Amino acid sequence: MNYVTSTTSGPPLTADEAQALRCVAGYMIPASDEYRVPGADDEQIFANIASTLGRETDAVRKGLQRLDELADGSFAGLAADARNVTLMKLAVSDLPLLSALVTVIVRCYYRDDRVMQSLNMEVRPPFPKGFEVEQGDWSLLDPVRARGRIYRDAP
Repeated sequence: MNYVTSTTSGPPLTADEAQALRCVAGYMIPASDEYRVPGADDEQIFANIASTLGRETDAVRKGLQRLDELADGSFAGLAADARNVTLMKLAVSDLPLLSALVTVIVRCYYRDDRVMQSLNMEVRPPFPKGFEVEQGDWSLLDPVRARGRIYRDAP
């Protein structure tokens, strides 16, 4: 069995799991010629996704297994239209599993330099320079402050 290199806490994804995750990524965020950005199934972006699953590894695996169950076989082996229907079934039947897939894909997609440039964002980490954040209306927190303490101290 072929494996994709991974720095996760569990075993790396199998080739079949990686193929299914790549199909999900490409469906979620397709490439756009108009905005000159790659899809989430791009080679570099997907390598980042597969290698940084971390604590979401188990949830991603469960989500991919559920997709195979909903597909009555191999999710990745389905035609594009059937994959879309299967993903919609997952969204209706088990949103937390779909959320795990969305989390790992989106997190890595917006790390890609090409994507950041398309958003006119400087390609750099947020620190140490930081970003300017517009100040909001702090009075919106007054009802929260007024309700008082609702927690207890840890032992």
